[in-house]
Amino acid sequence: MATAPPRPRATSSDGRRGPLARPTLLASEDYIADATHQIHAAKTRVLLTTLTIADDHRTDELIDALVWASRRGVRVSVAADVFTYADAAGTFLPTGYRNARWRASSRLASKLAREGVAFSWLGREKGLIWRGRTHTKFCVVDDVAYAFGGVNLDQQGVENTDFMLRIDDPRLADDLEGVYGRIQRMNLSERGHRSLEFRYGADRVLVDGGIPGDSIIYRRALEHARRAERVLLISQYCPTGELGRTVRERSHELWFNPPRNAGAANRMLIASSMLWTGYRTRYTQRRYLHAKAMVFFRASGARIAITGSHNFVAGGVKLGTREIALETRDAGTIDQILDFHARHVRGDVLPREQ
Repeated sequence: MATAPPRPRATSSDGRRGPLARPTLLASEDYIADATHQIHAAKTRVLLTTLTIADDHRTDELIDALVWASRRGVRVSVAADVFTYADAAGTFLPTGYRNARWRASSRLASKLAREGVAFSWLGREKGLIWRGRTHTKFCVVDDVAYAFGGVNLDQQGVENTDFMLRIDDPRLADDLEGVYGRIQRMNLSERGHRSLEFRYGADRVLVDGGIPGDSIIYRRALEHARRAERVLLISQYCPTGELGRTVRERSHELWFNPPRNAGAANRMLIASSMLWTGYRTRYTQRRYLHAKAMVFFRASGARIAITGSHNFVAGGVKLGTREIALETRDAGTIDQILDFHARHVRGDVLPREQ
């Protein structure tokens, strides 16, 4: 019987660095507005990577801000996956509509390039649509980083139930610039890279590099699930693979989209995963849930959260999608995630602040 190839070892930054600056959680529309404001004030750099991007009424002001920043001499670089025009909201498209999306995406890329923005497409249009996707989302503006959420830059991406974290920390901004450059280099060679880990005190930034079967994010979620007494999951999908089996053995709350919320392809994916795992979701709202976070509660009272672009499903690990996440023990950050869950996912009606 053939033996499995050795698992790539994750590389790590200096673990002696101090903790990150306290993040601020921003719901989708607040993230777009805040990032647009920061880009208008940018002085040195703007780096943006996303799965999907479009110039529509939800993103036009941010696109304009990128153009004006480039005109001022700011270094502006944007990378988006070809998934932008190959697929929409998880639904395979008729050729005519796909071609229309391609034309719109091409016009946007040309517009940005004419204004001096370094624009690049990531991935390949041909082949299995999810293989080798760059699912990573972040934006760096000078020393401000927006990351560790799932917001895509098109109308649906902004209107989904989702968030990003804003972190004002030059070390993180520099590290994300390094990740951005590595994504570009690996894309040119059509290869993945080993998982990365950047440490900031007790917290870690986890980066999946796109090697099929290698996901530091999934591994860390599995490790924490095994040590947890209770698990809270927020995701597009129910957890699958070994992580899904481990969560089942503990007290758990699962909040993911019911099949009715999704387009045809995602509807089949969610329904089949539910059938296979036996999981049911507590999410009852009609707005599409796109946020991705897990909170692990230990018997000691300790809490750990992983939040980012990873959906905690085994399929993406096998196919080698590029992802990014924050693993944190910071009480303030975890409280913000739980507050987002209460307000936007569970749908609690909370009293207004006086």
